[in-house]
Amino acid sequence: MAGQAARELAEELGLEVGAEALRLWAVTRGENGSVGLTYLAPTCPEPTLRGAFAAAAAAERAQGREPELDEIAMVSSPQELACLSGPHADYLEPIVRRFAHSR
Repeated sequence: MAGQAARELAEELGLEVGAEALRLWAVTRGENGSVGLTYLAPTCPEPTLRGAFAAAAAAERAQGREPELDEIAMVSSPQELACLSGPHADYLEPIVRRFAHSR
């Protein structure tokens, strides 16, 4: 499963991280019965993350495809998550809450 998470980081955020560098952090169950595995990746400065995301999105558009994600948001608390517009996956709030309390 860490291999899939590493592929998603590369595809969606433009970050090349080996599966061995990811650490399983949380297992969640969504209201719709889905099970989610959340991995922690090595720390990455925000400008680096945003730059990699922009480059990955530009590469998708250059190939005539729309990127799966149209923007990223940096949040560090459930209150910040609640301020984001649009639909939220039901597992995000518990993950953000757990991350905020572990810092």
